[in-house]
Amino acid sequence: MEAHDLARQGGHTVNGVDEYKESFDGIEVTRVKVRTKVAERRLGKRKGTYVTLDIPGLRRRDPDLQERVTQVFADELNRLLDVPENGSVLVIGLGNEHVTADALGPMVVTKLFVTRHLLEYMPEVLGNGQGYRSIAAVSPGVLGLTGIETSEIVRGIVERVKPDAVIAIDALASRSLSRVNATIQLTDSGIQPGAGVGNNRKSLDRETLGIPVIAVGVPTVVEAATIANDAIELVLNQLREQVPGNAATALFDQLSTGEKWHLVREVLDPMENNLVVTPKEVDDFMEDVAYVVAKGLNVALHPAMTMEDADLVTH
Repeated sequence: MEAHDLARQGGHTVNGVDEYKESFDGIEVTRVKVRTKVAERRLGKRKGTYVTLDIPGLRRRDPDLQERVTQVFADELNRLLDVPENGSVLVIGLGNEHVTADALGPMVVTKLFVTRHLLEYMPEVLGNGQGYRSIAAVSPGVLGLTGIETSEIVRGIVERVKPDAVIAIDALASRSLSRVNATIQLTDSGIQPGAGVGNNRKSLDRETLGIPVIAVGVPTVVEAATIANDAIELVLNQLREQVPGNAATALFDQLSTGEKWHLVREVLDPMENNLVVTPKEVDDFMEDVAYVVAKGLNVALHPAMTMEDADLVTH
């Protein structure tokens, strides 16, 4: 969404990009589809479908809203999931379980209803598999703890287990303070672990794994530069209202949104203030959003599973 908005600044249109918006009682869904190589270059995003669920109320513990988010998330995931009902899916929980704001992937994996072993050894437990896909899940850890690239671990598992698709779950770094702990994002273009905080690892996508890769992420941190940029913008807005034609605001108005952000970051970098910040309520939020994502996955991955069934198996 942000990349598309930036590319359209000044009234420009971007050919090869489709955007659709839909609202569901407190949930704003935006689907952006990048269709061409030209659009890829303009947006800096690979071809594919990008879905954003904007849910400002997600920061508050609202069981009714969480239930609606779970259903909408499951529906959007099903739109992207091109796997037959008797197919198999490998869920990868990316991130560091010892760092709360980065533990989304491992937390979701512990709450999933995995069935690969049941279908192999006790199929009668699941009605001989009718309406249940073969689901396996793993948290590969991070390079600093394992000494092994995440992509190497995942590729080895894929070669052995041979799933029809991979779903990667990860915490994200946001470029907008308003989206921290208030957004769930999905894409069928894969994911590059660590990219949000500058620790670029090898991508997990169709090219590297040979099968479809769906990425699911929740922004849980934001750079200090983004907070500083937002604060400066608020001050400038006040100046524009109180002192029209102010020279300071006129200077900044000549810069694009991206240029302003990079200017602030350049000022902060020499001060070694490359901070990554998360809200103080992150512990409670991570528990809540991990449950929402895991329950949505359980409903989406198993056609026979109802929301009531998912309540029983989502730990």
